[in-house]
Amino acid sequence: MTKHNILRKQYTLNERNYQLKIPMELDACIPDNDCVRLISQFVEEMDLAALYDTYERMPSEKYASPEIMLKIMLYAYHEGKEISSRVIEKNCKRDINYMYLLEGRPAPDHAAIARFRTKHFAKCARQFLSQMTQLLHEMGQITDTEVFIDGTKIEASANKYTFVWKKSVTKHQARFLRKTALLVGDIIERYGFKPLWHREIHKKHVKRYLKKLKAMAADENLQFVSGRGHRKEQLQKDIEDLKEALDKLKEYELKLHKCGERNSYSKTDNDATFMHMKDDHMMNGQLKPAYNLQHAVNSGFIIAVGMFPNPTDVLTLKPFVEQMEADLSLRFSRLVADAGYESEENLKYLEEKRIMAFIKPANYEQIGTKKFEAQIGKKENMRYDSEQDCYVCHNQKKIRKTNVKQVKTASGYLREETHYRCSECDGCPYREKCMPGKNWKKPVSERYKHLVVSREFERLRAGEYELINTDEGEKLRVDRRIQAEGSFADIKGDSGFTRFLCRGKENVFAESVLFAMAHNLGWLHSRIQNDKLDLHLYELKEDSEKAS
Repeated sequence: MTKHNILRKQYTLNERNYQLKIPMELDACIPDNDCVRLISQFVEEMDLAALYDTYERMPSEKYASPEIMLKIMLYAYHEGKEISSRVIEKNCKRDINYMYLLEGRPAPDHAAIARFRTKHFAKCARQFLSQMTQLLHEMGQITDTEVFIDGTKIEASANKYTFVWKKSVTKHQARFLRKTALLVGDIIERYGFKPLWHREIHKKHVKRYLKKLKAMAADENLQFVSGRGHRKEQLQKDIEDLKEALDKLKEYELKLHKCGERNSYSKTDNDATFMHMKDDHMMNGQLKPAYNLQHAVNSGFIIAVGMFPNPTDVLTLKPFVEQMEADLSLRFSRLVADAGYESEENLKYLEEKRIMAFIKPANYEQIGTKKFEAQIGKKENMRYDSEQDCYVCHNQKKIRKTNVKQVKTASGYLREETHYRCSECDGCPYREKCMPGKNWKKPVSERYKHLVVSREFERLRAGEYELINTDEGEKLRVDRRIQAEGSFADIKGDSGFTRFLCRGKENVFAESVLFAMAHNLGWLHSRIQNDKLDLHLYELKEDSEKAS
């Protein structure tokens, strides 16, 4: 038996000794109903002019075009799990589905893939998701009746120990300004300068004094020295001290500018904010740099994506709805969300927009339970006397109206609060039960019942209860759990997407859009193959009704 030399570096030299059998066309190896065919065909239907405009010079025809690159990225995100540029490059060389999308062109390297994701697709990601939504609507797969909104937190690609806290920066800045004021005071006394500030010293004052000292140094032809064996003049020392103080003040201002309205940011990814994560493996409430990702879902399709620095969802609803109205031609008549979006501002905003808000009240699950009814200090468990505008407590004492205040929220919304106070709490046997808690500044014997009520919020919440307790409301709440939460289950659970690969808000948003578009194509494929193209809302089952 003849032995052939297979230890040569060029393995192709051995092919003449063996019979290699491969199909002539890759198309024959891919099933007719494979999702990769749908992804390719859908991209062909899209207008990619915005993507091509991001290129200063188009790649050669022998390399993957922007259209092919988009197909590859969408299929990679559809497969999930491994979406790094190096893994995608390896799959393009080994996976037959990727070869099918490449259309005979060589596999792009990881640098080209990463560059496409951040330098090209990121610039038109929002436009492409809007275009996909429009195409799905034209196909009859998306309705213009209801939209389901939900949010989740995705960890940023940043070290969790690179935090900068706004409160801490402000504190150190104030301390350093006091120190700088003493330094400038000595300089004023030493050179006979006129004081330029009255109450507080600022960076501009330090600049002016530094300019004056530099002018003095120029007039005296002062030679600046450094190193061992050289004695510095007092003027040089003062100039250097002011320069150092000025640089430090600029550093504080830069940090506060990066924070903006946030309370923190990461040094690695300045757009990431530190938030409490549900998947805290240490179970100690540790903060991590993350983004608040918002999904708007209709008929199981993600029609819009929002990226916000807010740790909670309550401040994201209004800007997210405004973003949808700017990006989409669709106008929804019903909005469904969970209790995290409930606020007077949000409900008022949706009412003005003539959008029916199916938002579950925050206390919906507690009201009616024995535990809640036992809390006699809650205003919901007190009788309200509309004629006298007062509440009657468990001891039949009146909690009377004292004043009305205008309060501005964190978002700038102005709400009206009515304050009520009871002056007959002395000697009440229910005093401790009515005003429990250990965080009070006063002992129980000195406490008096105080209630804060927003009449507008009470009115809006009553409308909420009326809507969600209807048959339609119960059905929509169940659908929200299936569709909105289901979109995150697909991306975070099935695809294993729990941490961004890119940094910066624009690149992170592009990643989220790629996952959303891939989810939509996968969902469309499932609807086609299972004959569920007409499915928009799920039927309400008895067990689902009880669970909701």
